[in-house]
Amino acid sequence: MEGLAAFIVGAGHWLPVAMSIAAVYAFFVFKHGRLAAMNLFVGVTMMVMGTGHVLAVTTKMMQGTLGGSALLLYPIGIAILVPATLLAIHHRSLRAATYNWWMAVVLIVLGLINIPLAIPAFLNIAVSKAGRPRTQAILAGAWALVVLRLLAGGMLFMLSGARTFEEFTQTS
Repeated sequence: MEGLAAFIVGAGHWLPVAMSIAAVYAFFVFKHGRLAAMNLFVGVTMMVMGTGHVLAVTTKMMQGTLGGSALLLYPIGIAILVPATLLAIHHRSLRAATYNWWMAVVLIVLGLINIPLAIPAFLNIAVSKAGRPRTQAILAGAWALVVLRLLAGGMLFMLSGARTFEEFTQTS
């Protein structure tokens, strides 16, 4: 049980896990179109990240190690979960651009450090608004590069053994 709790509260685990789960879902939706898969990927990634945040807050609260107010920390997870869930559900609809926008804005409002996590959502919007297939393909390629860069960064964070992002950035 201690190992599970350590995994849950370890900030470095969530991004690679979330992106791996999202990649599986997006792979099966790709037949419905590139943009649908991109939308689903962002939605599922952020759903898992938001769920991880809520689980970490709950675990730390139960351990008595929560370094903040649960009344402040739970809404952060919910603020991520709501637009992410709506994006995942409506990944093929015209409303997906709105949910991508909402998701990106929430991430940035929660801290400028989250800008890299918001970029795929902004690129989803750009692809949805681009009229020319060539422009859409170029933007989708940029999206793939950003996602791969995020995954690589997440893997480095996870493999570093750092418990917090601050700890990771000091050792890198």
